[in-house]
Amino acid sequence: MVKKEKKSLSMLKIKQVVSSIGKSPIQKKTLIGLGLRKINHEKTLEDTPSIRGMITKVKHLVQVQSL
Repeated sequence: MVKKEKKSLSMLKIKQVVSSIGKSPIQKKTLIGLGLRKINHEKTLEDTPSIRGMITKVKHLVQVQSL
């Protein structure tokens, strides 16, 4: 029997640096989907393709660090 090793998922630290006031509704919903609500609010999320796509939509509003 072969044991499967769990892959070590890398994490991303996402920080909102610009307000969502005056932005499109899609961008506001994307920020909420990432768990960001206010300026300087931070979240640590797994580095997955869906999270990367969400970050791409709001890249001008957030800072991203890989952990």
